Amino acid sequence: MIKVDISNVWGDLSLPDLLALEKEVFAAHKTLDEGTGAGNDFLGWQNLPVNEPTEEMLRIQKAAEQIRADSDVFVVIGIGGSYLGPRAAIELLQGPNHNIGKGKGNPQIYFAGNGLSTRHWNELCRLLEGKDFSIAIISKSGTTTEPAIATRALRWMLERKYGTEGAKKRTYAITDPAKGALRQMATEEGWETFVIPPDVGGRFSVLSPVGLLPMAVAGIDIVAMMQGACEAKKTYDIRSFENPVWLYAATRNLLYRHGKKIELFESYEPGFKMLGGWWQQLFGESEGKDGKGIFPATAELTADLHSLGQMIQEGERNMFETMVRFAPPEKQYVIGPDFKNLDGLNYLAGKTLDFVDEKAYLGTMAAHVDGGVPVITMDVGELTDKKLGELFYFLELSCGVSAYMLGVNPFNQPGVEMYKRNMFQLLGKPGYEAK
Repeated sequence: MIKVDISNVWGDLSLPDLLALEKEVFAAHKTLDEGTGAGNDFLGWQNLPVNEPTEEMLRIQKAAEQIRADSDVFVVIGIGGSYLGPRAAIELLQGPNHNIGKGKGNPQIYFAGNGLSTRHWNELCRLLEGKDFSIAIISKSGTTTEPAIATRALRWMLERKYGTEGAKKRTYAITDPAKGALRQMATEEGWETFVIPPDVGGRFSVLSPVGLLPMAVAGIDIVAMMQGACEAKKTYDIRSFENPVWLYAATRNLLYRHGKKIELFESYEPGFKMLGGWWQQLFGESEGKDGKGIFPATAELTADLHSLGQMIQEGERNMFETMVRFAPPEKQYVIGPDFKNLDGLNYLAGKTLDFVDEKAYLGTMAAHVDGGVPVITMDVGELTDKKLGELFYFLELSCGVSAYMLGVNPFNQPGVEMYKRNMFQLLGKPGYEAK
């Protein structure tokens, strides 16, 4: 079980404050579990975790084996929840430099269609030169601007390189089971397809084929990951403050009500950065509406202590931190001695790097708490494929409970449509003419 420690928030809150929320947290959890709240037509993510591989999971594993066998590079096309989840999983488990040295049999994995930068596109084209590659297109509709542009370009590159039939065998679609432009395209072109359940929203889709196919291609054990999520579904069904989901959801809401409007979600692992991005979308799109919401920000420590540390320590007291901790890896690095000791580090000789990391965490936490920043600590434990499945489900459940406590629909995102309308009007898209 993931442990949530709230002992470093009491300077701003009191235990009676937290206990007074028990009925409210219970009601939010009950609303989510029974599907009686706003957005209840998008609760399918709760049914995704399984203990045994489904028929579709077996097809995913088979497709992943084929991709690994015939591709130097696998390009995942998608934006938002269609790429953040799988990229977060791969980088957390394998590191941000996971592509170095990879090739056929263990392909490099790149992500496209998540922006409109020409420089980024040119870089991807350079990385694909002389390489065998396959693509996965992830979209419920198939018409979202960024991935649709990338899809057109990469399809053309595949067909030029392998011909129409060869390209068909290297193209996979993850989309709605029955409708949408991508479903129609996949059917007409004869691509292998996997389903995004209609009742699963993009930011809650990481445990669907959206996340599972890229993870399987990366060599992650998706069966173990789903088992971890399945166990989490049972483990976190406790209806009391013994449930760490309750502790996290209630504490962050209580801090918000006491003027803490920004949550800084952070870890001391560089590979955590994209998980922070996934969390940022999960909570930002779920809670940021109706004039409400905790602003989700992320940080990588200790690196960002040398850029954000001053702001956290002495800036406006409108934030709190959630520090995510992992058990140290089995392989340790021991700091060696130096005869001249010009850097003054001999006092650390014989100590492990993890020992220094732990003291940095404890020292930073104490400084921030003393400076008026409450700190929630989330201790995940050993970082494995199975544990990652638990972490994904834990955060999704926490988000649903927290949003209902906030009094908003966790599963819609009406605000994101405004910029799209403006952009389409400026681009001259039919049906979006200025009125």
